[in-house]
Amino acid sequence: MIERVDKNLAFMLQYENVAWYENGSVKILDRRIYPLKVEFVTCYTHQEVAQAIKDMVTQSAGPYLAAGMGMALAAWECRNLREGEQIEYLKNASRTLSNARSTTAVRMAAITEKCIATAKRALSQGVAVDQAIFEHSVEEVNNKYIRISKTAEYLVDMFPDKGAVLTQCFGETIVGFMLKEMKKRSKDMKVICAETRPYFQGARLTASVAYDQGFDVTVITDNMPAFAMQNGMVDVFTSAADAISCDGHIVNKIGTLQLAIVCKHYGIPYFVTGAPDAKHPTIDSVKIEYRDEKQVLEAMGIRTTKEGIKGWYPAFDITPPYLCDGIVTNKGIYAPYDIKRYFQD
Repeated sequence: MIERVDKNLAFMLQYENVAWYENGSVKILDRRIYPLKVEFVTCYTHQEVAQAIKDMVTQSAGPYLAAGMGMALAAWECRNLREGEQIEYLKNASRTLSNARSTTAVRMAAITEKCIATAKRALSQGVAVDQAIFEHSVEEVNNKYIRISKTAEYLVDMFPDKGAVLTQCFGETIVGFMLKEMKKRSKDMKVICAETRPYFQGARLTASVAYDQGFDVTVITDNMPAFAMQNGMVDVFTSAADAISCDGHIVNKIGTLQLAIVCKHYGIPYFVTGAPDAKHPTIDSVKIEYRDEKQVLEAMGIRTTKEGIKGWYPAFDITPPYLCDGIVTNKGIYAPYDIKRYFQD
């Protein structure tokens, strides 16, 4: 067994509490209602896993592990087919899972296609394909956690010894390792979480992780960051990224752009975490996802507008490279205009 590196991280960052395959089903923590309720959605087909990803049952980096577990489930579904038919079935499952959300399709496909390669090896060795993909997915997420822990070291290098860090949305694993690294270095840092409507990932998820890991946490609404910065409450801003194009543009949860603009105005550094996407040579190759407008017209399931009023919900926005002070990766920190060097290094 591999040595798991999710120890001492918050509840929702433990692998089993993100997405987990077992006995012909995939269990996914429902992040739409966490932490007010701790419930899991159980999927019995890979199509149900894809739908759960589309429906935001799991968010941030959660879909990447869910996709691998969904591929293990797909292998279980087709276990009685001939070898060639199994591979074809898994290819179709890969397309279904990777395209559950359009903006992250490239990253998702990289995960599901590796699962197909794992399946081919398992078939040639005569071992259970679903178990092989499951074990591969656990090893992949473990390796990812190791890389992210290194990223956290570089990120915390940029933080003051005392002050406050502002977050955007829920950066998943990097949040847990960032907090762990700050505690390791005895940095006296508070955490400020913008609520991140309409799903409130900052208020519900990031704040929960920070609180669980022993930090002083304050939640502010999405229209408060400028005032907070103006009054000296923020020393550094950080976010993850759903995509980073090779020309240095940052695609992240809607609202990141305006935070970056305000940081630039007040001279507050903004560091994004994540690796560039080789399949996004320029920002033009990224497709922004637009979600159901009704989610803007309600808050946590409660309607806040009159019937007949329209909504608009782009899920992500694009921050240009000049607004970002550095892209923090597992290999070090790069200027956004120089991010291509990540692949050479």
